[in-house]
Amino acid sequence: MKGISLISLGIAVIFATSITSCNNQKSEDKMEPTKGITKAAFGNADGKEVFLYTLTNAKGTQVKITTYGGIVTSWVSADKNDKKSNILLGFDSLGGYLAKPPYFGALIGRYGNRIAKGTFKIDTSVYTLATNNSPNHLHGGNKGFDKVVWESATENDSLPSLLLSYFSRDGEEGYPGNLKVDVQYTLTDDDELKIEYNATTDKATVINLTNHCYFNLTGDVSNTILDHELEIDADNYTPVDSTLIPTGKITPVKGTPFDFTKATKIGLRIDSVEGGYDHNFVLNKKDSTLKKVATLSEAKSGRKLEVFTMEPGLQFYSGNFLDGTIKTSDGKAINLHTGLCLETQHFPDSPNQPAFPSTLLLPGQKYHTVSVYKLSVSK
Repeated sequence: MKGISLISLGIAVIFATSITSCNNQKSEDKMEPTKGITKAAFGNADGKEVFLYTLTNAKGTQVKITTYGGIVTSWVSADKNDKKSNILLGFDSLGGYLAKPPYFGALIGRYGNRIAKGTFKIDTSVYTLATNNSPNHLHGGNKGFDKVVWESATENDSLPSLLLSYFSRDGEEGYPGNLKVDVQYTLTDDDELKIEYNATTDKATVINLTNHCYFNLTGDVSNTILDHELEIDADNYTPVDSTLIPTGKITPVKGTPFDFTKATKIGLRIDSVEGGYDHNFVLNKKDSTLKKVATLSEAKSGRKLEVFTMEPGLQFYSGNFLDGTIKTSDGKAINLHTGLCLETQHFPDSPNQPAFPSTLLLPGQKYHTVSVYKLSVSK
């Protein structure tokens, strides 16, 4: 969910995004790419050069990440028929992202998800943020971490790894404190995208970092995600008001459309949820160790995506605001429910909800969290 020392590759977070916008990649490509990491020019933003990195593992799986917004643009892998395709929504050029789509594949900060009415208090100080999701603050504001150019460094000793760094100045988007942030992406030979987040501050602030990949395991944006099966290790969730701010209650999922304690098709009960799923699930984890918290699977492709995290919450978003107005790079409409997000996180509006796990970061402390997205195929 940055500016401090490089952390070991083994605990990074798994994420992936697709440059070809969930469109099938030509299976005629016989040459397997070479394991490692490469760098290419990807345009300019804010007067800075933007780069695109391609991480390739021993299986030939490729994940592409750009320094603009730390965006995972594609994750290309084989299905059960050995046909390679992209399992993420994204674009093959920077222009698609500069047009400000809904956070496709991006790093989100300083605060992922919503803060009620764009305001919070630390001790006696009140901070005011942009209400860019009226009447609330969403995903870091008008220009969150998803819209800045990150500094980059690579590692390629055993596994391809990309370290992104950003310095968020005191007062940026209304947040207090100079925040140094590092995010490290590593692609393992087990088809895991590991993402490790680290940050420090010189002033008390709030922080909730995540990644906003939109997955479609069919590898084709023409298909919805309603036949995907989802399992979440959460006996409770946080209900929301009409503006998607948690009410403060923690409510059992049993007997509700939010019960994914067993693998369930997403489309089975989605019509019973006003607007679709966009809710925080209270994970059953008892501590902050890395643990598997969700499994997403799709029968026709045979693909399975497992989610591991150190975080206490998981936001399941079913692509409710995708309406066909955004097109893939080859012109396909990205329609309702053609992608879903599984965002590892602390709870929405935690700075205003004392009963929720704290998102406060103090000087001298280190923010550290890891999430992993592991892809596999059953033939």
